[in-house]
Amino acid sequence: MNQIIECVPNFSEGRNQEIINEISEAISNTKGVHLLNVDPGQATNRTVMTFVGDPDSVISAAFNAIKTASEKIDMSKHSGEHPRFGAIDVCPLIPVSNITFDELIPYAEKLAKKVSEELNIPIYLYEHAAREDKRRNLANVRSGEYEGLNKKINSKEWKPDFGNSFNKKSGATAIGVRDFLIAYNINLNTKSTRLANAIAFDVREKGRIKRKGHPVIGEIVYDKDGNPETIPGSLKHVKAIGWYIEEFGIAQISMNLTNITETPIHTVFEEVVKKANARGASVTGSELVGLIPLKSMIDAGKYFLKKQNRSIGIPEEDIIKIAIESLGLNQVKAFDPTKNIIEYYLDKITNKNGKLIDLSSRSFSDEVSRETPAPGGGSVSSYVGALGASLAGMVANLSCNTRGWENKVEIFSEKAHVINQLREKLLSLVDEDAHSFNSIMEAYKLPKDSEENKQIRSKSIKDATLYAAQIPLNIMIESYKSYEIIEFLANEGNQNSLSDSGVACLCVHTAIHGAYLNVRINLKDVSDGEDIMKKAYKILKDSHLKKEKIMKLVEDKL
Repeated sequence: MNQIIECVPNFSEGRNQEIINEISEAISNTKGVHLLNVDPGQATNRTVMTFVGDPDSVISAAFNAIKTASEKIDMSKHSGEHPRFGAIDVCPLIPVSNITFDELIPYAEKLAKKVSEELNIPIYLYEHAAREDKRRNLANVRSGEYEGLNKKINSKEWKPDFGNSFNKKSGATAIGVRDFLIAYNINLNTKSTRLANAIAFDVREKGRIKRKGHPVIGEIVYDKDGNPETIPGSLKHVKAIGWYIEEFGIAQISMNLTNITETPIHTVFEEVVKKANARGASVTGSELVGLIPLKSMIDAGKYFLKKQNRSIGIPEEDIIKIAIESLGLNQVKAFDPTKNIIEYYLDKITNKNGKLIDLSSRSFSDEVSRETPAPGGGSVSSYVGALGASLAGMVANLSCNTRGWENKVEIFSEKAHVINQLREKLLSLVDEDAHSFNSIMEAYKLPKDSEENKQIRSKSIKDATLYAAQIPLNIMIESYKSYEIIEFLANEGNQNSLSDSGVACLCVHTAIHGAYLNVRINLKDVSDGEDIMKKAYKILKDSHLKKEKIMKLVEDKL
């Protein structure tokens, strides 16, 4: 699956729209990225831009934006309410999908090195990319701001991670890797800002000021250094405050969730419910401001399903619906997964022609029947394998709901979850197989008007053909993994669905045999495909044995 990251650079310009437009165009004109938001502030004289894409494209877009900003913004003439020390004040990289913090750090270092060397801007690495603990906190890195930067750079303690000379015009830039920040509001059945604030103080990491006697008007307790003592809240990585929203006629707890890995959204929701109930209030729903990663919604849906002792091995769409309803995300405004979940939003704007798997069954059948070579046998094989996995998932989920089997829900839920992951993989391979064939066709269109171009064309055709053979091999591999669960379900699952286990087995074998034929035909004129062919033949041979074993089991039980 594709890696997706987000970048949220802050530029020290919020008043000159022409400059803001030039910077945003430097981002949006970079191939492979999508500019999601541009948020200028007059008082702060600062603009926050948000864009997403694959890591390499995002790094290119970030550099283009930094370069433009360094040419247009003069820090020696800048003023604004927000702390800042550079024209490009801060540039965080944020993992969104299929990439970890550790995997993202080299990209931050690559960007930092390029900016320092090519634009002569000193760079400090912060948060997860920081090379020492004191530089993890952005406030520490930016302390002294632009006015104290020259002295700071020349000190031994605060030498930049990249670059070592003061840039009067551009200042310095902090480049880092941080978690996805979610702006999240929870609704209460009250209009009292005071009550909302009390609950906010109960949960936020900062907590509340410690007082003697009365918790609101009592005398403040100070530590030995003269600083007010605090009573920490119950949730780490949460900033919160209470307010009244006239538009909705309710009080809300407005929060920033700064580390959704350690403190996920469903944990926050449940804790606020608990604290609100303790103060005689009720949570009536919640509101998401902006976008949320798919994983956060999936994790929330699975949490609530497990709480209800239900299977988590259901379609992704259903898991998301459970999350939406459980969190009350539709209470004050509609939550649209295609607009509010970042991966779905990207998929919507980057796949305007749609995917094969998004077609209705009739439309897919129509598409296969047309006089075009793709989608063909490989896509159909993968689709049949996915149907087999779907049937296995159905049997597992029915077993979860069998009366008297309540103590077996976790076992069958896990089986359903695993088979559902295989199903999703096989569905993705439906489109991937069609794309692989189209890649061969594109390779054949390459020019052959010179010896060099002929060699390039020949290599491209060979590479595309090997890739086209690897896809049906992957279909075989993923389909074969289903057998273990199907056999378990035939033995231990709901016996009223025994025939469904049998049909699942037959679908899986059909998928494997069909994909094998596609491996063979793709490799018939390629000399370097022996390894792929050997693997495919072994899987087919093993599949015959597995199919016979499971079908005998099913037939005997019937």
